[in-house]
Amino acid sequence: MSEFRLGRDGLLEAFHALGTLAWADGKTVEIAVYGGSALMLIYDWRLATKDVDAVYENDRVAVRALALLVARERGWPDNWLNDGVKGFLSARDRDEDAKKLFGEFPSQHAPGLRVFLPRPEYLFAMKCRAMRLGGASDTGDIDDIRNLAREIGLKDPAAALALVASFYPGSQLQPKVQFGIEEIFSAMTEARQNQ
Repeated sequence: MSEFRLGRDGLLEAFHALGTLAWADGKTVEIAVYGGSALMLIYDWRLATKDVDAVYENDRVAVRALALLVARERGWPDNWLNDGVKGFLSARDRDEDAKKLFGEFPSQHAPGLRVFLPRPEYLFAMKCRAMRLGGASDTGDIDDIRNLAREIGLKDPAAALALVASFYPGSQLQPKVQFGIEEIFSAMTEARQNQ
């Protein structure tokens, strides 16, 4: 069996299905989408994801049941929509400037599902905090961090660390984050100089 990969069109179609099911059930549920899925929805450089990292606190039972229906209809893994990202949320997650409405599904007139996405700066900070030791390049984290740094306009590790610290206090950051950021920006500077 091949590894499950979800592209942008498939994700939008799944959101439409979730919204349609919720609306038919008389509900409007809200989810905030993070990680690779959020990047895929915002930028054209992220083409696929293995799962959808989301938070759906207000109607957890309904969202899980609806996501399971969508998965079974499509032959997807039951956990294609999961809330494992909760451990990486910033205390600023509830700030109005941290997230924005991405869309309502199936439509604005029948909003069974409202999807929120974090701003690029927050995604950058989350990706840096979640940076995996020894295996980041295998997971795409390094590429995501590099691409987000370019999108945001970050050019040096000091600015990157200050941005991360604005979302996560120093006590929440492992030393690997600082070392990883310094290494990433050093490689980016070298690549620019060799162009």
